[in-house]
Amino acid sequence: MIKRLQITVLALLLMGVPVSLMAQSEHEDVETELSAVTLSVNGAKVHVTGAEGETLEVYNLTGVKVATIRIDSNDKTMALNLQRGCYILKVGKVVRKISIR
Repeated sequence: MIKRLQITVLALLLMGVPVSLMAQSEHEDVETELSAVTLSVNGAKVHVTGAEGETLEVYNLTGVKVATIRIDSNDKTMALNLQRGCYILKVGKVVRKISIR
């Protein structure tokens, strides 16, 4: 009976003691890279600048890669031979959604 009373008193005392908890978080430096790659579309023609040596990948909306084009100059315009529809273009880290009508 005395042990039970001691435990109860101890628990009540501990409830009144302010406890400071500090969350530890790991800080990762996220490198934000501003890309100089520009990607523009006019009809079925794609204009890419600032991506020399990169690869243009074209995906349909189901995620299937339908074309891969090597970009061999810093300013390149190319015609995409694709059916009408929506596609996703990717050059390096730059991604654009397009619609060919």
